[in-house]
Amino acid sequence: MPLPVPVLPEGVDPAWLPPAAFWWVGSRRTLIRGQGPLVDTVHAEVAEACRGFGGRVVRDAEPDGSYDLVLGLGPGALGDEGFALARQGGTTTVTASGGRGLLYGLFHVVRLGEAAFRGEWEPQTHRPALALRMLDHWDNVAVHPVMGQVERGYAGGSLFWEDGSARGELDRVRAYGRLLAACGVNALSVNNVNVHATEARLLTDRIDEVAAIAAALRPYGVRTHLSVSFASPVTLGGLPTADPLDEAVRGWWAEATRRVYEAIPDFGGFVVKADSEGQPGPFAYGRSHAEGANLLAAALEPFGGTVHWRAFVYDHRQDWRDRTTDRARAAYDHFVPLDGEFAAGAVLQVKHGPMDFQVREPVSPLIGAMPRTRLAVELQITQEYTGQQRHTCWLGPMWSEVLRFRIRRGSTVGESAWGGLVAVSNVGDDPFWTGHPLAQANLYTFGRLAWQPDADPGAVLDEWIALTFPDAPARLADGLHAVLDGSWRTYEKYTAPLGVGFMVQPGHHYGPSVEGYEYSPWGTYHFADRDGVGVDRGVTGGTGFAGQYGPPWAELYESPKTCPDELLLFFHHVPYGHVLKSGKTVIQHIYDTHFEGVEEVEEARAVWASLAGLVDPARHARVAERYEEQLRSAREWRDQVNTYFFRASGVPDERGRRIH
Repeated sequence: MPLPVPVLPEGVDPAWLPPAAFWWVGSRRTLIRGQGPLVDTVHAEVAEACRGFGGRVVRDAEPDGSYDLVLGLGPGALGDEGFALARQGGTTTVTASGGRGLLYGLFHVVRLGEAAFRGEWEPQTHRPALALRMLDHWDNVAVHPVMGQVERGYAGGSLFWEDGSARGELDRVRAYGRLLAACGVNALSVNNVNVHATEARLLTDRIDEVAAIAAALRPYGVRTHLSVSFASPVTLGGLPTADPLDEAVRGWWAEATRRVYEAIPDFGGFVVKADSEGQPGPFAYGRSHAEGANLLAAALEPFGGTVHWRAFVYDHRQDWRDRTTDRARAAYDHFVPLDGEFAAGAVLQVKHGPMDFQVREPVSPLIGAMPRTRLAVELQITQEYTGQQRHTCWLGPMWSEVLRFRIRRGSTVGESAWGGLVAVSNVGDDPFWTGHPLAQANLYTFGRLAWQPDADPGAVLDEWIALTFPDAPARLADGLHAVLDGSWRTYEKYTAPLGVGFMVQPGHHYGPSVEGYEYSPWGTYHFADRDGVGVDRGVTGGTGFAGQYGPPWAELYESPKTCPDELLLFFHHVPYGHVLKSGKTVIQHIYDTHFEGVEEVEEARAVWASLAGLVDPARHARVAERYEEQLRSAREWRDQVNTYFFRASGVPDERGRRIH
């Protein structure tokens, strides 16, 4: 028997799949053709919609021309996830080669709403541009004394784990899988990349807990992955070494992996953070990252799994006095020499920027520099450095800029990410899933851009608004679009200017601290002094980071005359009086943007307040409370950053505004 559509606990927000979103499907006559677990899920979804809105659904009957919607499996070259959509003779038809494709086709019809049942149109073909569209959960099984249940999570506790044990609330996990399928996500890692002692055991004696999660996600086509520790043969297997070339180590991983697939036949693979920020790795044995990754790829290969090997490797014990060491260079320096040495089952997972998910970074030069290696690009949905889901900050425009960026040889980042697109999840057990209800838009947008990296993010935002508020009057839809569409650039204005980054409180990373990391071993500097600000990363006289790019970017970034203004201080140390392409000096730009950012938050808060009565009261109150905190924080950022640079430069604001 197919599982029913998951029922959310009372008080939990349905996010972008409220019942009303299914009216156009549920009020019609639908035929479903085909067999299989995911076809059963499609049938359950349509049947539930029909129960609510008076329609009718039949299964595997001969079509008699009286159906409004036909969803079925059929022959074709669409792969398991593609689908064809057509409307002729008053019938809308979705045809797919595989169960996932049929499920995605159904959710596409839901997205289209009335348009799916209007007029006549020729067949359309829809296929995901990227085969893997994955979320990494940084959830801890046991509560970490510093990071808590979820590291860098801003939406409450974990959906999967609580106080050292698996949670039994699998209906909500299934509902999460449903949300992910509706925006195109097809894979998920259930635990933190920083694997602690308790989490390590998920690989062996606690694999049944992972299997239960996998079973809850499977009806919506989401494959489960697991973060593992490279030292597992020692810590779990009792071996004296984890050397990737040791035969006993290779045998241990092969047997451990075999047992995983016994419990989870459709298991996706492993995620590994190694030789990074204290996590163990192959360097301890004089081996390369390719040798480490290939060890796990070999264990997974008989089962068709993959290992996602994170490229976030750098020295986090640097001397701040040494200007030649540059964290931005690290991933490229470590991994480019290994191009061609990674096994086919290994995916190198690269952060989209060279640093760490800042509000503004250049695209990582590692992307596109390893043509013989499968690369996945990693984004961060959880807003670690972009307001921690206390600030409205829709990241779709930033991700779109990254994915459309032509990194090398004319290829975009989206085209270079043939290993997939991966993101750190922003979901927890909060009633609104993401803590800040408007942060749901980031999760939805990630899934849709992973499916189609060149999609218009503004159109994706409008999809989310229409699905989340199906009956929204124009004033509500326009207001939601207005407060979200410019929110990333607003956040950038009142925080770190011109690509500097990392002006945050150390540790928890919330709120301003202009010199918080300036003298730390983590390698993130702005080098502000009385004469100027910025990091010289040019080839001539700098760290040489700009030279890691191919043409035309290496030449463009090398000179402050040609470097884009928004990245100027990332690549160059310039005087405060340096004139930007906008005609403003650097110091005046800092003053102006920080004042403007606060004003824009005030305007967005007023727009949201005006929507009271058009939004569920609990949701409206939660967002209103978040806007109060955002405004307080924006003012704090403005005052601390402007005061710091006024005192450093001695240059007054030309508009005479108050700077403390």
